[in-house]
Amino acid sequence: MTEKSKTGVMSSPARPPVQVSLKPQARRAEGYAAVQTAAAGIDAALLTGGIDPHYSFGLAMGLVSQGVRLDVIGSDRVDRPEMHTTAGLRFLNLQGNLQRHKGLGGRAWSLFAFYVRLLRYIATTKATVVHILWNNKLEFFDRTLQMLYFKLLGKKVALTAHNVNTRARDGYDSALNRLSLKFQYRLADHIFVHTQKMKDELIEAFGVNPNAIIVIPYGVNNAVPDTELTSGEAKRRLGIGEHEKTILFYGAIRPSKGLEYLTDAFLQLARKHTDYRLIIAGQRRKGCEEYVDSIRKTISQDENRSRVIEAIEYIPDEDTEVYFKAADVLALPYTSIFQSGVLFLSYNFGLPVIATKVGSFEDDVMVGRTGFLCNALDSDDLARTIESYFESEIFQDLEAHRQAIRKHVRTRHSWDSVGETTRNIYAEGLRKRAAQN
Repeated sequence: MTEKSKTGVMSSPARPPVQVSLKPQARRAEGYAAVQTAAAGIDAALLTGGIDPHYSFGLAMGLVSQGVRLDVIGSDRVDRPEMHTTAGLRFLNLQGNLQRHKGLGGRAWSLFAFYVRLLRYIATTKATVVHILWNNKLEFFDRTLQMLYFKLLGKKVALTAHNVNTRARDGYDSALNRLSLKFQYRLADHIFVHTQKMKDELIEAFGVNPNAIIVIPYGVNNAVPDTELTSGEAKRRLGIGEHEKTILFYGAIRPSKGLEYLTDAFLQLARKHTDYRLIIAGQRRKGCEEYVDSIRKTISQDENRSRVIEAIEYIPDEDTEVYFKAADVLALPYTSIFQSGVLFLSYNFGLPVIATKVGSFEDDVMVGRTGFLCNALDSDDLARTIESYFESEIFQDLEAHRQAIRKHVRTRHSWDSVGETTRNIYAEGLRKRAAQN
């Protein structure tokens, strides 16, 4: 990592103290200047949980661009060339690939060795801020004893809550789960969320201090390649006609994504519109095999099954743009969600969306400009909304709207902006601690 600056600050000759009453604007400017000064010397550790390479990459680049000296604690999955060539960033692959070990004993030993390396690192690092993007494998340990360990070592702990309570969303919540979440949320110095609804739930369900919760934009996915591939070429690669109206479902498949409502809606529409196509691209989540199989069976028994492209598999980054450029609209038929990274991935490609009125979608979808909204758990309303979209001005002038959506998201959801806000929160917390000491 880059060494800390040796540059000192020259002080003016001593003068008698002068009592000055600052106006509110001056006090705010003084406070901001103090935060900026503190930010110049921040050393932080970003704990990725070994997953979510796109978010990890975006935030890491955003923080480094704002002068934070950063250690990224990751895995083979998170590693990428930029992590080793960016000044001010050090990538520590403490996790490797836990799945490479065969047998329960081998994986257990590898996991134990990872935690030993992690705890040793935290004890010796000069990072004053530990930012947890995702917990690791031992969820309850991470939320409780590990949090206490970080705090006892004097670390300021920041936490990104991508989902306030994932188990509640997926239907298998428990008292122990809520208790451990509450413990982690209460111990964190700062909690970053992406919507006001998430902040409200943290306050109401877990009693978190509102001042500890910061709502920040969801950074646009800038890690997936975006080449000169055209929409027409992408359609040809997938065997789709140039003028066929193509709907995309993309991402991990689980019941909360509502894929069954989309397939029902599409099969309704396919009987009326011979130029409609559906792409399902994504990997089914573990434990969701029966759910996915039932959807595929429904499709296979329909007369229009040939108009559905099923890529039920992991989609590597280099193939992602083919699906988003071949599509004319992304469908997000979710039944429950806090926020969605797929939405912003779609926006990064300039692709409009049709989303249900759940989670943050009503805030993030500008009806008539970036897409349309429909009722959740309602195949008929989804079908009507898809028809309305293909009759709308957005679709009629899709290329112009693609450019407008790209410009919008890259302005409001840039990682530089997210990095600046995050860095300033780090600095403010460190400044307050210094003042208390």
